[in-house]
Amino acid sequence: MTRLSRQIAAILLLGLGTNAAAAADEQVEVEGFNTYTQSDFGGVGLLQTPTARMNPEGQFALAYSDTSEFRRLSVNLQLFDWLEATARYTDVRYRLYSLDPEFSGDQTLKDKGFDFKIRLLQEGQYMPNLSLGLRDVGGTGQSSSEFLVANKALYTRDYGHFDFSLGVATGNLGTSDNFPNLLCEIRDSFCERERGASGTGGQFEVDQWFRGPAALFGGVLWQTPYDPLSIKLEYDSNDYSRETDGLRTPGYEDFEFVQDSPWNIGAEYRYNEYVTLRAAYERGNTFSFGMEFSYNLATTTQGKFETPKRPPSYNQPQQISQVEFERMSAELLNEAGYRVQKIYQPNDAIVTVVAEQERFRDTEQAADRAARIMATHLPNSVQRFEISEIRNDFRIEQVNVNADYFRTAWREERFYTDELDAITVGEVRPDREQDNLLYQGDLRHGLNWSVLPALSQSFGGAETFFIYQVSIAGNANYRFNNNWVIDGTMNVDIVNNYDKFNFLLDDLGSPLPRVRTRAREYSINNDVWLNDLQVTYTEQMARDWYASAYGGYLERMFGGVGGELLYRPLDSTWALGFDVNYVKQRDPFSSLGFDDYDVVTGHATLYWQLPYLKDSMLQLKAGRFLAGDDGVNIDFSHRFESGIIAGAYAAFTNVSAEDFGEGSFNKGVYLRIPFDLFFLTNTREFGSIGWQPITRDGGQLLRRKTQLYDMTSPR
Repeated sequence: MTRLSRQIAAILLLGLGTNAAAAADEQVEVEGFNTYTQSDFGGVGLLQTPTARMNPEGQFALAYSDTSEFRRLSVNLQLFDWLEATARYTDVRYRLYSLDPEFSGDQTLKDKGFDFKIRLLQEGQYMPNLSLGLRDVGGTGQSSSEFLVANKALYTRDYGHFDFSLGVATGNLGTSDNFPNLLCEIRDSFCERERGASGTGGQFEVDQWFRGPAALFGGVLWQTPYDPLSIKLEYDSNDYSRETDGLRTPGYEDFEFVQDSPWNIGAEYRYNEYVTLRAAYERGNTFSFGMEFSYNLATTTQGKFETPKRPPSYNQPQQISQVEFERMSAELLNEAGYRVQKIYQPNDAIVTVVAEQERFRDTEQAADRAARIMATHLPNSVQRFEISEIRNDFRIEQVNVNADYFRTAWREERFYTDELDAITVGEVRPDREQDNLLYQGDLRHGLNWSVLPALSQSFGGAETFFIYQVSIAGNANYRFNNNWVIDGTMNVDIVNNYDKFNFLLDDLGSPLPRVRTRAREYSINNDVWLNDLQVTYTEQMARDWYASAYGGYLERMFGGVGGELLYRPLDSTWALGFDVNYVKQRDPFSSLGFDDYDVVTGHATLYWQLPYLKDSMLQLKAGRFLAGDDGVNIDFSHRFESGIIAGAYAAFTNVSAEDFGEGSFNKGVYLRIPFDLFFLTNTREFGSIGWQPITRDGGQLLRRKTQLYDMTSPR
């Protein structure tokens, strides 16, 4: 270890040992700091180095950093309070994207990478915060590193707050080689590390993790007494000896990295709750600047202009014959979102409302509102309210309300009672011939339509970084009855730059059918196009079995016929689905025509609500993909308290990394965002934003419009 390294280690260890009380080793709340900000690479850190700190669950950060050599754009999400994930693009200004000017022109290299950091130990009175991380996995390996880092906070009354970090890293962060790789002492294979990534990149190079030289890094974050201002000082363990590989861009032919000093210093100014500006001096010779936007997805809310929950009522009708059912149905729709199809009475003590929930995502909130309305309108002789939620032909779930208990709690006639305790959920009661029909509502069959903006995009291509198409989508559907519906979408192009997408000119070729990489042909040949048009039949086969059959133009690139079967018990942590489809590729030069390529595609799908990760689901799809390749698609998603869902997926098929092309296998991330976070009234609609590092043909799923798991979501 060098003398300078010993000095920095001693200083940082002194900081890590500060703030210890003489009592038991209890967890301490890390107070006094603003939300932790991003490093130049993205992810909570100092400048070039990471720290062990984590932000609150759901914290989202979009960050940009800029130097004369690199521009980095990163997206960071605190998926759990112990797990941080980052996706990043690095514009390497001194390297060309490829050797072929007809393929990528003079575009500079856009290096893609994913980072993950896991908290191993939360800070206590004696122990530091400890995290293990991986940088630049699934990319080209240019910045790949593995690290173990610790943090300890020191609080002062008059001089601000200090957060010390000390870590050890291998890979790119270990190139200064100032600390022994202890794994190398155990096994010789950990002493050497190959440079770069194998094949076309995009793979998880597990066999290279924690190998090669190691180095200490660390620093301190000073939250100054002037709250918006923070100072970052760090010792950078990257000696930049691996940064100058590759074909140079014009003007950078003689460029070489020089590190005049391993010390970096920077300042951050928090402009407001969401925006932070920063500037730094790095390597003893380089200025950098950047900014970050952060927002918590888990705690975001939107106030509503809904009708207030109705107060207790004491003037109920004496007889069921005196109830104004049409008025009650209108109030159930306006105040609780239930569109009533019918109301019947299985016996004198029960009244059942059969309805479709149209607005409220929260079943408990809708049920509370509905129970108040029913308690207002129905006589006290009714001892049980039932709300049977249906959707199309599907019996979803039944809300059961103990009416006497509910009235007592609602009217505050007894201490320590809550009206929500009167509400339970169970299976929908089947209709019987002897049931007394009290009211027949509107089945809402017929025509419905909407007009919304639409965006399709891809990032990081060879031709240009961002390829997009903005259009206006008009959707219309006509429901014949509870089983049959016809649904279609027309799009009108507003603006796009898909003419820059030159994958057809890629002389590397591909052994796979072109099921997704013909995007340019579909996007530039028609200003108005039929995106989809399909007829769908749905039916509930048994109590926990649901089925659908469909046919038509299923998506923009494929049409055909198919069917799906879903087994989903009520309140179960798992469900099982099966789908099979025969599809043909649509002709990109004709709105209604087809090309020659056809395939049978389908999957068996396990939906599993993970027992030890709250509000998290794993989907495992096994079967045949659009290009005829066989394999599995793994999808992990987590739902935050706000209803926003963050997910990631990867497909592993019998297509080799070489045949797949750049990226090695299909992968991506996505967000599903409830629209009611933007509206002043409740709605059950969602919008989706997705990101794929690169679009290729292997591991591609049919974009089916009818998904039974989503249609039965309240179960």
